[in-house]
Amino acid sequence: MALHNEIEFERDICHHLAAHGWLYAEGDAKGYDTPRAIFPADVLAWVQATQPQAWDALTKSHGAVAETVLLDRVRKQLDDRGTLEVLRFGVELLGLRQPLKLAQFKPALAMNPELQARYAANRLRAVRQVRTAHDDVIDIVLFLNGIPVATVEIKTDFTQDINAAVDQYRFERIPRPKGKPFAEPLLDFPRGALVHFALSNRTVMMTTKLQGPAT
Repeated sequence: MALHNEIEFERDICHHLAAHGWLYAEGDAKGYDTPRAIFPADVLAWVQATQPQAWDALTKSHGAVAETVLLDRVRKQLDDRGTLEVLRFGVELLGLRQPLKLAQFKPALAMNPELQARYAANRLRAVRQVRTAHDDVIDIVLFLNGIPVATVEIKTDFTQDINAAVDQYRFERIPRPKGKPFAEPLLDFPRGALVHFALSNRTVMMTTKLQGPAT
């Protein structure tokens, strides 16, 4: 690997994740829904694979627009309740008897095969070069079932040190910049990614809330 090349560093990280069970493919950024700040294909695949009866009910209620209804509802619930609560407790939709789960945390006991199967079905994805609604480009975004849980800005010790990545978050990755009529949902607390990593070859730093220079 050419250590001075941040793009190669990005690829190496994602290839390592892919070798350990993560989903990753060059060009995945095209599948990212910038306005909703989610990865729709994984949201839909997770629901269809783990809760087929709920998905059948949605398609019967909403027909051809079932996917849009679900994705819009997920975004609205992320806005209203925050990412962590939505991942923990799911979302309610008209026509469903119980909340639709968007993740399965590891069961405390291995006695329930249904929960074990759902846990194994979690879709972890790494996506490179993700463009935000403010036209910034994030080096890597990590998703759980299509919901963004982490962003990563990468610097190499041969070009810029980790403080450059920290400053990038503080001064360039501002959720609610002046002059913009809307906030960036991927970066906005608590409805965006749960953690933001500044990463170099040797050091990792993180924050859970971006607040511009006050971060």
